[in-house]
Amino acid sequence: MFFHSDITPIYYILPAIGFIVGLFGTMLGGGGGFIFLPVLTLLLHVPASIAVTTSLVATLPICIVGVLGHVKGRNIAFNIVPVFLLMGIAGTFAGAAIAGWISNERLKAAFGIYAVLIAGNILHDTWKRKEKDQTARKQRGWTKTIKGSFFGLMAGLITGVFGASGTAPVLAGLFSMDIPLKRVIGTSLLVVLVNTVFAVGAHALVGQIDLTLVYFLTAGSALGAILGPMLLSKANVGGSENKIRYGYAAVMVAIGVLMIIK
Repeated sequence: MFFHSDITPIYYILPAIGFIVGLFGTMLGGGGGFIFLPVLTLLLHVPASIAVTTSLVATLPICIVGVLGHVKGRNIAFNIVPVFLLMGIAGTFAGAAIAGWISNERLKAAFGIYAVLIAGNILHDTWKRKEKDQTARKQRGWTKTIKGSFFGLMAGLITGVFGASGTAPVLAGLFSMDIPLKRVIGTSLLVVLVNTVFAVGAHALVGQIDLTLVYFLTAGSALGAILGPMLLSKANVGGSENKIRYGYAAVMVAIGVLMIIK
């Protein structure tokens, strides 16, 4: 289940990557698994099956530290969290089971396709958001419940299958509810944390976790996760929400394409 790989020179850049992921992950609402998985598979050539479980464990410190920072900053919509989690937890166990049936190459390609599709959803919702006035954006409770359940299930499946934090569908769901950006980010991190804990438990029973990689990644990511919420609380992002959404979607498309073609 747990093992230590031999240290190679490229490992020494992992704390720097971890710091960047921890910093921007907690500022964008993610645990970092979306970046860790491509780094492990494309840069270090770790088999996708091992990269999935290792990525999950490496995201935990980011999520924990980030959530604590966002709780302090009152950036979490606790009333919405249960809607995402009920289906999300079920999705993580289903996803872990599915991951055992997929080859490493197909796992990478599937992750790339998923990234591009979710990016398209975020772009679509952001574009539609410009055309709605404040009254039209008010949503009924049952609409939020349906959206939260659907995107929560997708997040759980993604976390379980790919070892990514499942941030993209959570963000897509929260963005579609027209929640202020800072609350989207904090709420997303809490949902991602709970999903990741359950996914680690499911994968730990059958997968392998490279603790050497976890140590190197978290050496930098924990510090980045501390600074992220602090910087976000001081930032004025009100007029830049759409630009941030477009930028996040663009990064997702780029990573998705790389995972498909390599």
